[in-house]
Amino acid sequence: MEKSKKILKEVGIYIIVIIVVFLLRYYVVALIKVNGSSMDDTLENKDIMILDKLSYRFSSIKRFDIVVVKQDKEYLIKRVIGLPGENVEYKDNTLYINGEKVEEDFSHKKTEDFTLEELDSKKVPDQYYFVLGDNRGNSMDSRMIGFIPRKNIIGKTSLTIFPLHRIGTKE
Repeated sequence: MEKSKKILKEVGIYIIVIIVVFLLRYYVVALIKVNGSSMDDTLENKDIMILDKLSYRFSSIKRFDIVVVKQDKEYLIKRVIGLPGENVEYKDNTLYINGEKVEEDFSHKKTEDFTLEELDSKKVPDQYYFVLGDNRGNSMDSRMIGFIPRKNIIGKTSLTIFPLHRIGTKE
């Protein structure tokens, strides 16, 4: 009887560990792999990053955050450019939000002229976001797939953990 209690106690510990790991992975953090070159030069194909699934439960999505978007059965990594209620325009490779020039403090490839009218809208709808890849000429993003619903943004990512020579935060 004593031996069976000991075995049950040891197995119980393993079950608890498995449940905690599952809950952490499902609700808090996960690993995400960059697939493709749409975020070059900020992120590189096959970079492994930490996906923070928790922070947006307590804070809002901000302009220029790097986010993970669930699009159909794929996960896309993109940068938030337009927030709900904003008018977004690129003219001469310069970002304008609501008609005001906005400095982008990150490196990206040339952005062709673009207005939201191309998506049949004047503003980013409520609970939606406008996202782009940093490699603007080679990115499947809001210019093609439209606005991203808030519910499809899984979390944010900025910490690369592999390959080892690229460890660090990417903003």
